[in-house]
Order: sequence, then structure tokens, then C-alpha cells
Amino acid sequence: MSISATPGREGPAPAPDLAAVKVRQQAAWSSGDYAVVGATIQLVSELLCEAVDLRSTDRVVDVAAGSGNTAIAAARRGCEVVAVDYVPALLERGRRRAAAEGLAVDFREGDAEKIPLADGSFDVATSTFGVMFTADHAKAARELIRVVRKGGKIGLASWTPEGLIGRMFQLIGKYLPPAPGVPPPSVWGTEARLRELFGDSIRELRTTRREQCFRYRSFDQWLEVMSTWYGPMVKTFAALDEKKRGELTRELEELMLQRNRSGDATLVVPSEYLETVIVLQ
Repeated sequence: MSISATPGREGPAPAPDLAAVKVRQQAAWSSGDYAVVGATIQLVSELLCEAVDLRSTDRVVDVAAGSGNTAIAAARRGCEVVAVDYVPALLERGRRRAAAEGLAVDFREGDAEKIPLADGSFDVATSTFGVMFTADHAKAARELIRVVRKGGKIGLASWTPEGLIGRMFQLIGKYLPPAPGVPPPSVWGTEARLRELFGDSIRELRTTRREQCFRYRSFDQWLEVMSTWYGPMVKTFAALDEKKRGELTRELEELMLQRNRSGDATLVVPSEYLETVIVLQ
């Protein structure tokens, strides 16, 4: 039986087309070159590996690995590491980085919502600003749980809604609205949402709020880097007309300068993120 809206009432909201959202997301992350931006946040991955307290005997899978920040950090600690991402160019960049350090990391093409690895085959799963951008949050969480053994760990770094990057995506959403019904990525940066996503699989959940500082010569340099290399920003600016690009630029500049703590003409802008360690049942 079909359901139609009654005059004067809104009908049920249509379910989001997550497959279409995924296609757009993959196109966004394939544009630009995330490795350029990722290189500035390597410290987050090093801290996450310490928070998870890796052992050199651990098998680690880094999901939505990008150009390999956290996978390489885990390999530096002697772990056996597989890195999974759905952007081939970023995987190739990661392979070159690992080879330059003489590290063995197995980079594989794959989707965070359908990780091409066996159940319970890892001691630890990590994701740094990765799975938070999946279209289907619940499915991605289930996949992380699935590939980790009982009693294993999941380590996550996720931008918070209140932090710089969380606010940046809110501004982008004003000009290029996200698909209806798809929750924002930054909800992964809240303990409440993590408890919803991981539910009864949690034996222990530890969270720490940290800051990653973005350091640039000026706002103009930051904008040039982001609008040239950071996929979501590249796609947003490409989709807007000149007037809207100018409006978004002014709002971004206001956001950055309000949070700038350099005390001079340069930028030193912190962005809050949530570092999470989940010990599974």
C-alpha cells in the first residue's frame, strides 16, 4: 500500500539514498590530494597508537586509512598492519611512504562499510578521521566490530561538532546541503553517538578530548591548500558560483580568525577531536 502525504501534513521522510551518498563521497575524497593535508596531522595518529597501547605482536587494521598515517604509525611500533581505503591514489601514496621508511604495510583497496577481511582476524582496528565520513555509520561500526577478535580494541580519532573542522563542515552544509537523513560525520566525536553505534559490544570505552593545531602562514594560504587538495572543500568550491564562493570564504575566514591563537599574522588554529579507545566484549 502506498503512503501519501495528507494535505496540511508532512508525509514520512524518505529514507536517504546511502548508495548515492557513498558515490558522491568517494568522488570527493578522490579529488584533490588528501595526503597533502594528512601530512599535517600525523601527530594524531601517533597519539592514537599510544592510546590504544599497541604491542609489537598485534595485528592491526587501519580503516579508511587515506595515505597511511595511522597504518604507518602502527608499523613503526612493530605491528603487522593492513590499511584499507577506497581511494587507490591514496593507497599508492601510502605504499610509497611505507617503503621510504622500510616498513611493511599491506595496503588494500576496500570499503569501510564492507571491509574485505575475515571475521575476528585482528587484535586492533583503528581509524583516524576516516570511518566518521562513511554514509552508513551503523554499518561501518558493525564492520569494525566484526574484524576484531573478542576482547580486542578499536581506536578512533573523530572531529567533534564544536571543533574547528566540525564547524567548517557545518558552514559547508549551509552552501551545499548534505543528503537529508544522513547524520553529520562529527557525531562520531560524541560519546553518546559512539555508545549508540557500538552498544553491547563495548566492554570499556575511554575518551579523551584533544586538539590538533593547524599552522599556516595566513588564512589565504590555508584556504589555498584546503580548496586545492582537501576533497570535500574542492568539490564544494567547484559547485558554487562566484558569489557563493565569496560568501563561504568570508565565513571561513571569520571562523579561522576567531579561533586563531598565534598573536600575529600567522595561523595557529586548534581543532578539537575525540580520541576513543573501545575494548570489545
